[in-house]
Amino acid sequence: MSLVSLFVAATFYASLGTNQTPSTADAATIAAIEATCYDYIDGQLEADPKRVARSLHPDLAKRAVIGDTPDERLGLRRMSKEELVNLTKAGALKTPKAEWSRTCTVLDVTDKAASVRLETPWFVDYFHMGRFEDRWIIVNALWYSKPKKSS
Repeated sequence: MSLVSLFVAATFYASLGTNQTPSTADAATIAAIEATCYDYIDGQLEADPKRVARSLHPDLAKRAVIGDTPDERLGLRRMSKEELVNLTKAGALKTPKAEWSRTCTVLDVTDKAASVRLETPWFVDYFHMGRFEDRWIIVNALWYSKPKKSS
């Protein structure tokens, strides 16, 4: 590839959005991204399906790696927005507030996308969020369960 081609490609990709590390993104952007993450987890812990639903894109892709199974190679556990909202409605993760332990860490931010890590005592989620107008919404989630602690 010629030097001119490299320059044109770099200029094109740079114009698509400004990469910001969490430390260079403005405080309002980080707060909005974190608010979406906390709507997702706190809504589940409160058993508030409306709060969870507003954090999720209608075409959410939530998955967990389960490995090879008899039915599928490179198996994934898939969950839709509807399934997650229904689990929340049923109180699947309802937990007294005094027992809450969760952190949302913004890993990367651009104008229209962010990567976020959510950690709880039970699982870790890695989110891809999209900014739609002034709202950040979880579009993709890859999660894994933490090993259960023996008593």
